[in-house]
Amino acid sequence: MDLSKICMIAHRGYSSVYPPNTEIAFLKAAEHRSGGAETDIRVTKDGVYVTSHDDDVVFSDGTVRKVSGSTFAELSEKPLKNGLTDEDVYLCTLRRYLEIMRDNGMVCFVELKGPFTREQVRGVFAMAEEIYDLKRCILQSFDFDNLLMARELFPELPLMYTYGTGESHYERCFDHGISIDADRVVITQQMTDEFHARGLEVGVWTVNDEAELARVAALGVDYIESDVFGGGGRR
Repeated sequence: MDLSKICMIAHRGYSSVYPPNTEIAFLKAAEHRSGGAETDIRVTKDGVYVTSHDDDVVFSDGTVRKVSGSTFAELSEKPLKNGLTDEDVYLCTLRRYLEIMRDNGMVCFVELKGPFTREQVRGVFAMAEEIYDLKRCILQSFDFDNLLMARELFPELPLMYTYGTGESHYERCFDHGISIDADRVVITQQMTDEFHARGLEVGVWTVNDEAELARVAALGVDYIESDVFGGGGRR
């Protein structure tokens, strides 16, 4: 299996071993030699961008708070539920994620979760531009309108349409020069070739099985997201 031309992306950080979307998961992804790390971004009640897949944040004592309905201070009062390690972990900010990616020369896969306003999209990627490098960040979204809005605001920002079993019409990406991040169960050689023929990139999520890794790598994709596998040939 040749991974020398593929950038391996740690899905929510090194999330098979460390709590997903936390500072330690991102730091350990760098040690695991991942070429980048994917994260999910939400906005707190007081406008802080944090890395959380769900709106519900579950704490170590079993209590729950909603990201959208709580201040960052409230969400940082207690450690998060952690079923993987013995250490206390806390909610991570977008700023800290970007700093880790910058310090380790890693690619940022950023997925916006929930409805984002134009000003919030501007805020996320203005921060990315300030702290790191927009060309090292890739916005991913199931919502095509989010991608088009970001294109207007940040023409240099790479974009990827997140494409799964319930999605359709990936060909519209071609009209706007948008790459694709496809579920492993829908990616095909034809799809890969169609995007590459137009100078667009192909990512695949989420590959945690060795046989599946070999199959997807053989398609010649550019990025593979994984909870398990690091290494790869590109950063």
